[in-house]
Amino acid sequence: MALTGRAALIAALGSLPVGILAPSWTGMLAVNAPLSLAILCDYALAAPVRSLRFTRSGDTSVRLGDRADVYLTVTNPSTRVLRARLRDAWPPSGWISGTEQAASRHTLNVPASERRRVTTSLRPTRRGDRHAEHITVRSFGPLGLAARQGNHKVPWTVRVLPPFTSRKHLPSRLARLRELDGRTSVVMRGQGTEFDSLRDYVPGDDTRSIDWRATARRHTVAVRTWRPERDRHILVVLDTGRTSAGRIGDVPRLDASMDAALLLTALASRAGDRVDLLAYDRRVRAQVQGRSAGELLPAMVNALAPLEPELVETDARGLSAAVLSSAPRRSLVVLFTSLDAAAIEEGLLPVLPQLTQRHTVIVASVADPSIQEMATARGDVETVYRAAAATRTQAERRRTTEQLRRHGVTVVDAPPESLAPALADTYLALKAAGRL
Repeated sequence: MALTGRAALIAALGSLPVGILAPSWTGMLAVNAPLSLAILCDYALAAPVRSLRFTRSGDTSVRLGDRADVYLTVTNPSTRVLRARLRDAWPPSGWISGTEQAASRHTLNVPASERRRVTTSLRPTRRGDRHAEHITVRSFGPLGLAARQGNHKVPWTVRVLPPFTSRKHLPSRLARLRELDGRTSVVMRGQGTEFDSLRDYVPGDDTRSIDWRATARRHTVAVRTWRPERDRHILVVLDTGRTSAGRIGDVPRLDASMDAALLLTALASRAGDRVDLLAYDRRVRAQVQGRSAGELLPAMVNALAPLEPELVETDARGLSAAVLSSAPRRSLVVLFTSLDAAAIEEGLLPVLPQLTQRHTVIVASVADPSIQEMATARGDVETVYRAAAATRTQAERRRTTEQLRRHGVTVVDAPPESLAPALADTYLALKAAGRL
């Protein structure tokens, strides 16, 4: 049983004149006995909570930052009217801070043998699966003095997907891809290594592209045109070890890497290439293989949604073995990892020759723009020390980058908002050069 504020107010108002005019146990009993009887009757007339039936429907997935509506249908099988307040509890990360109370609490009035539906609007603030917690129902009597209260467990899961904010860069990169593929009217023909067609020679064409056999069969000089390679294999590798848990502003490194990986996947699938995913630290955390172009991006987003960094050191040898197993033929391997000197020199560099010997390798890393701000700041002694530390960090990062490039690795090092377009441009440059 739960007493309401109305019952407490009536008890206080009834006890006040007794305490002033005739303070005695008899007077208190004269006030509280009828009130107690009214409370018991009100409790008995309240609709039972245990017999209520609940069903859920609504959204099962939502992009981070968007709204998900989950519908809860309440069926009252009893012969009494249900006057209730309901709390639909979800994890704290299912709401924007400060909005939980208004969004999770509902007032119900369900006649006997009828049903009503309420809507709980979620705005998740973190990726991953959000599971519904208990439903708490407080059923009030007709006088509003007492209430029955109980909990119900009604399972429901909303998967919060990566936001894919870099999709705004996709149209411009697709336009560049069409230029490379020779499908738009531009001065420069699409470059690549796969033969496309023959056309008449025009002044300015590279004489090395003249097809002398075709020229001998016709009255005009013929030149070959080329297109970028298609049906190439790209393996996107996410390092989910401890370094991926570092935050750049309000965004973990892993989330920024995911955003860049999604843009690359969307672009490469449009270009006719095959893309696979591997997330690894000490074991495989997520994997997507062999999906068609139409299924690839949804499968990738769904696999990345529950992925979280693991606070362990990445096993570089295990990572290399997993890459070679996932990509037995020559492929473009895009490794998202940190450029921390210790992690690269002790982990990645010893196994890098195994990868570069068989594959084209890109290392993509999220840079912290606050390091640059610290390096250029001046003022008091503390600021100068911070600037010195930031400058040293930048020097170590440049040295690590040069070590990777000496091994034939292409390095993309950019802040979170620039990493995705920079990686897409690198992919297009490799494709134009015929290096995939």
